[in-house]
Amino acid sequence: MTTAGKVIKCKAAVAWEPNKPLVIEDVEVAPPQANEVRIKIVATGMCHTDLYILFESMKKESFPMILGHEAAGIIESVGPGVTEFQPGDKVIPLFISQCRECRFCKSPKTNQCEKGWIETQHVLKDSRFTCKGKKIEQFAGTSTFSQYTVVNQMAVAKIDPSAPLDKVCLIGCGICTGYGAAVNTAKVEPGSTCAVFGLGAVGLAAVMGCKAAGAKKIFAVDINPEKFEKAKVFGATDFVNPKDYDKPISQVLAEMTNGGVDYSLECVGNVEVMRSALESCVKGWGISVVVGWTELHDVATRPVQLIAGRTWKGSMFGGFKGKDGVPEMVKAYLGKKLLVDEFITHNMTLDQVNDAIELMKHGKCIRTVLNPFPQ
Repeated sequence: MTTAGKVIKCKAAVAWEPNKPLVIEDVEVAPPQANEVRIKIVATGMCHTDLYILFESMKKESFPMILGHEAAGIIESVGPGVTEFQPGDKVIPLFISQCRECRFCKSPKTNQCEKGWIETQHVLKDSRFTCKGKKIEQFAGTSTFSQYTVVNQMAVAKIDPSAPLDKVCLIGCGICTGYGAAVNTAKVEPGSTCAVFGLGAVGLAAVMGCKAAGAKKIFAVDINPEKFEKAKVFGATDFVNPKDYDKPISQVLAEMTNGGVDYSLECVGNVEVMRSALESCVKGWGISVVVGWTELHDVATRPVQLIAGRTWKGSMFGGFKGKDGVPEMVKAYLGKKLLVDEFITHNMTLDQVNDAIELMKHGKCIRTVLNPFPQ
């Protein structure tokens, strides 16, 4: 029985209000409208940004909402005007669009999409989700903590049909974000020294990117020593725990590296760590990339840190243009040139979403993959 053109009733994890557990609800997902596709979500990862929205930024006007933005699925149906996709295609939804038409998409200097900002805001305000007669907000234009979601075709990447969706879902956020920050944004060079601050999935992906770029020394910086063995798997050569020292970590790294590292990547979303990462770079040419997300605080440093020749950069989604970069990253994984399985520490059902949140909140996982359709 075809579902195309009909409202689908399915399960989703709804965040009714900030700082409260998600609730598994029956929701209605309307058919895709012009230039939209409806996706059956096969697997979705739990990312720290979901926790940030729920527990830190807590903008009440954004709730009720369905979170989730790191996923993979299958096209169930397409709306009018969609020619790039057809039912049955394996896809990864993107929280950064690629319209291929705006000045940003046409520039090799950025992965931002001007049209995407407008359309995503539109989708947020005109979501295809309803529950108990109420409109449910769509997060990041994706909302993947649901068995089905509707996404603008600009924000979908078609991937290799042989790709295992319960693995490559992580390429939809964490892996690209960290790996690309090292390779695309920092442009790490062979033989260089790097420091990665924070060893969650994004930080470990950044370590992997530094290794792929040929860095000779990769310092993994975290206050949890249990994470070093995992970091070694992805290419870290040294582990530094700031709690082991009675001086600033930037000074510690400077002493270990004859003045500082060539590249540093902040993968925590903490403004104090961002400053430490910048100040850990060698003066003259050091490059520090802000990868961790926060909108709550200002970031600061002494002007001399920059005047001395350091560069401070930001990176969103690792600088990847989604429609182009995500399929290539999936191919790299299938060709055994990219680690993905090693990030997955837990597999759960969508019903266990609050357990997955607790694991991440307490640093007990790298990535938990949720299955919305358990057998």
